Amino acid sequence: MQKESIFSFIQKVLVNMPEGWVKTTTHRLDIYNEALAKTEFLMQFEQLFEKGDASRKSLEELPTAYDYIRLGHPLSCVLEWTLAKINDVDAHQVISFSSRTAPILAVLRKNLLENKNTRLVFNKELPAFIDLEKIREVYGYNFEAIKIESLSALDNYAGSTVHIKQDGNNLSTTLESAADFTITTHGRLGSIISINNDSNKHYIGDIQHVRRRETIAMTPADSLKVLKSLVNNSNLSIPSIDTDVKKKVLKTIQEVAGINEAPVVGSSGLSIQYAIMMGLIDHANENHPGKPIKFVVPPNCYGGTNDQARRVAATLDHVEIMDLPVDGENDMVNSTEKVLVEIAKQDAIPYIIAEIPTNPRVEVPELDALKKVLLQERKTPTGSIAVDPVFILDQTFCPNIQFMKAGELLENVRSISYASGSKFPSGGKCTAGYCIGNPNAKSLMLKVSEHLNLCDNEATDLQYELLAEQLPGMNDRIKGAYLNTREFVNFIEDTLPEAKINFVSEELAQRGFTPSVFSLDLPTQGNTPEERENYKRNLNLKLIHLMINKIPHESKFCVSYGQLKGCYWTVPATSTQGTTKEEDKDYIVRASLSANMDLELHKQVFKEFVTTHIH
Repeated sequence: MQKESIFSFIQKVLVNMPEGWVKTTTHRLDIYNEALAKTEFLMQFEQLFEKGDASRKSLEELPTAYDYIRLGHPLSCVLEWTLAKINDVDAHQVISFSSRTAPILAVLRKNLLENKNTRLVFNKELPAFIDLEKIREVYGYNFEAIKIESLSALDNYAGSTVHIKQDGNNLSTTLESAADFTITTHGRLGSIISINNDSNKHYIGDIQHVRRRETIAMTPADSLKVLKSLVNNSNLSIPSIDTDVKKKVLKTIQEVAGINEAPVVGSSGLSIQYAIMMGLIDHANENHPGKPIKFVVPPNCYGGTNDQARRVAATLDHVEIMDLPVDGENDMVNSTEKVLVEIAKQDAIPYIIAEIPTNPRVEVPELDALKKVLLQERKTPTGSIAVDPVFILDQTFCPNIQFMKAGELLENVRSISYASGSKFPSGGKCTAGYCIGNPNAKSLMLKVSEHLNLCDNEATDLQYELLAEQLPGMNDRIKGAYLNTREFVNFIEDTLPEAKINFVSEELAQRGFTPSVFSLDLPTQGNTPEERENYKRNLNLKLIHLMINKIPHESKFCVSYGQLKGCYWTVPATSTQGTTKEEDKDYIVRASLSANMDLELHKQVFKEFVTTHIH
């Protein structure tokens, strides 16, 4: 009876759910408590279940589940809640993934750091892309892999037992407890891991963190398919990628980049970055065995980049993160020179991850000088030629710049360019990301593709469709959004000249650097640095709340960029999902404008802010 009532309630939820549960990728921060991600949403969802209230109005009033659908979203939470509810376990013990490999890697990572044994057990041969030897050799994870007929045949084990079930079209609603973890896979829809037994609850946060950083949650569209299959007791419809759509996306990426190399498309920008990092580590192990590997990362760049890089280094003794200061008083050219000299002294392998323009202060280095630094030959202490750097360029803020084509900055440098497709490439319609290497990086890109496949992090069928729809018009949208941003920045400079604005110069814009994001350092007051900082932080929030309350149909408090319409506001400008170190956070407002917005209304509200709160 309980199962029937649950399914009946979920059927009503699926009929009445807000459209944004399926289509929105970035959710509102003004109704989001990060410390209670998933928890607050499910607490109130549970209350609706108890009251039998599945009305559209009540569902629309639920708080934000996660700020960004890569981490999770209402439908992934509802799916996990449903499976947990019918099995009488805590909903936090059920976690869905778009990847079939990632939950395996999540348990292996946790056990490596805890020096705990792991055995993977399965009754069908694992898919060929889950390369167990590669996981041992490159990722450094230790485990046993055993094919079994039944869990009952297993002996006691001093460690974690992970049962991998390949359910395919069938969706089992029973969560087993005979193993420590049960992972059910459903083809390209992804997988669901259940964390069995109270003794394993401390794994929940670590498994969730892998979903946050190295892959994505099962997508809203795929979660919806699984939920419908559950409540209708029907077979799952496993999607396949339309090869013509995929070819169109790959060709458009080549056109955007201005080179004819083979790109790859992942389920998110961080899925792509993870494939890049692990692919380069694999390449280094094969071509430079024994040499240490240095990933060079700006300490205040996008929080996910920073966190993921350090997570990889934490599990591999020969991989280390080195800081690349690029903002404010620091200069990317000089910092790159210093770090490459140091890496040559250590006879190590330099992999540089950088953003151009920088985030959040939107600065562009002197490109000819940077090219010279990257191409300069250096010597190790023994006199041998040092390994040349690989430049991994995050182009999320300027995906239209052709850095790698003939005659440009990175033509002769081993380079890989990548971008979060959740921004301009898809206009915020999906999380997919992509990367492409220049001819000098051909062997590196083969490894990147291999690890994207191993991690089962390729873009989904729907993600390819959305990219095919939006990518061709991307450069026109970038131009329109830049023009709006330039006009708004000029207005702010005239209206509030004492504010400091970080945005590209007119000269850089004429060279093609036309971002539509700027950061705003508002004027402050106070007798001590602490008073001045607190005053500014309060002022930041007053501005954002005035904008989103006065223009709710366009202005939104969320972390993103490159959206199809409206204006996004966020603070602090350097942090998302709470991973950037506090001392590296930049508590200034970041605004992201689109080509489709009521600019005059935004000017009017900003003027009201200045009149009310500044002058």
